[in-house]
Amino acid sequence: MVRTRFAPSPTGYLHIGGVRTALFNWLFAKRHGGQFILRIDDTDQHRNVEEALAPILHGFRWLGMDWDEGPEVGGPYEPYYQSQRLERYQAAAKQLLESGHAYYDYATPEELDAERQAANAEKRPFQYSRAFMAETDADRAKWEAEGRSAVVRLKMPREGVCAFTDSVRGDVEFQWNKENDHVIQRADGTCLYHLASVVDDYDLKITHVIRAEEHLSNTPRQIFIGQSLGYELPQYAHLPYVAEPGSKRKLSKRKLKDYLKIPEFKRLNDHGAAIAEQINLQTSAETFNPVIVDFYELTGYMPEAVLNYLVLLGWSLDDKTEELTIAEMIENFSLERVTQAPASFDCKKLWAIQDRYMQKMPLKQKTAACLPFLQKAGLVADPAPCEVGPKLTRIIEACGDRLKVLGDIIAYADYFFVADDAMTYDEKAFAKRLGSPEPLALLAKFRETLAAVETWDVPTLDKTMHDFVAAEEIKIGDIIHAVRIGTTGQGVGPGLFDCLDILGKESCLARIDRTLALAAK
Repeated sequence: MVRTRFAPSPTGYLHIGGVRTALFNWLFAKRHGGQFILRIDDTDQHRNVEEALAPILHGFRWLGMDWDEGPEVGGPYEPYYQSQRLERYQAAAKQLLESGHAYYDYATPEELDAERQAANAEKRPFQYSRAFMAETDADRAKWEAEGRSAVVRLKMPREGVCAFTDSVRGDVEFQWNKENDHVIQRADGTCLYHLASVVDDYDLKITHVIRAEEHLSNTPRQIFIGQSLGYELPQYAHLPYVAEPGSKRKLSKRKLKDYLKIPEFKRLNDHGAAIAEQINLQTSAETFNPVIVDFYELTGYMPEAVLNYLVLLGWSLDDKTEELTIAEMIENFSLERVTQAPASFDCKKLWAIQDRYMQKMPLKQKTAACLPFLQKAGLVADPAPCEVGPKLTRIIEACGDRLKVLGDIIAYADYFFVADDAMTYDEKAFAKRLGSPEPLALLAKFRETLAAVETWDVPTLDKTMHDFVAAEEIKIGDIIHAVRIGTTGQGVGPGLFDCLDILGKESCLARIDRTLALAAK
């Protein structure tokens, strides 16, 4: 039975690079009919807070990445929180001490720093001298009599190599003499990540540890721990990291200001920020930007599109396929097709994939998905009145491929749902299109033409305007922009005749009257 895991720390947000790693674990488990386990690495209680786990779990649910065991699901190997497994880690540390694979160390930070400085001065790699190692009760008593406290360190080999086969990297070797004696238990008895992770992987029967490349250097010490405890080791696979747009530097969750210097990233971020402002979303730049999963849900991306894009960050089906359903991902995913090179976060490709998914979304489903954004923006009541559904469907049809994400509906639909006397104007567009007497005179004249229209639909309105243009011997541009500003307040939008039809005759006439009155002031 294949069993994979993803082990986030509850920090309050789900990083896009972490989701890519989780996705590969999830797909691999699903591909082999196995199980995907969510384990919470919360050993550092000073850094993590319990409430911060909720957004992470929500992010996985939004993406549709269900977990077979873990928080809120349970399972046969509970608990799935490291903070609740301290006694198990302490027992493992004790076993390592008793077998001679670990030791109590009473060195102070100052003494260790002195050894590091000496190694630097002599231009040699630092390796702890073990001068304060205590392997017997007598040694411990001696150091403790001086008021010292001990940590537990691994007693790493100092010759030979650690060799293993990585499912992505191939055969890998590390020289044991370059490994330090890593601390696995603090003086207060709490245990550190490396010990806890190895024990958890064993206890949860993890068969494949599929994780980010930066953990590759951790593998020798974890193999040493596992072998010293007599564990059967999992198969390791280290994925390429997700790089910054157009760069080979790792994508970080704390560098938004630097990313905004990249034009494609800035456009992606600015678009999402505009939607967030429209729905009065109170958030910070640290947690609301394109490297955090929340950004995509809150601005209206489709989870299937996000997963489709993420699977291409370091894996491919072939040299041409970019669109895959979830079922196709599961059917075809393999570690053999994971690359070793960094996978660059390509904003344009993400945008293109989202756009294709958006345009293929069934109209009924798109209407239902757009509605909550109008409600968040305060344009539609919750629950929505019965007439809103058909009206919104017409608006979405009129928008066509202008809607790239669900949140775009706010910018294109707001003037359809506000009162005629509450419609706002794009000031620049107003000044450009209605800033002189000529277009205002034409708008007033066309208003009377509209008032005489009996059949109010798109074909009739289209013919009415073209007849007006012919009669007045003007270009259509001389009137169409003025009518758009006069009825929607905006310089751009869906087809004008669709807008007029959706607004209705009464609203269009009232809005034009208001526009002419404002222009006359």
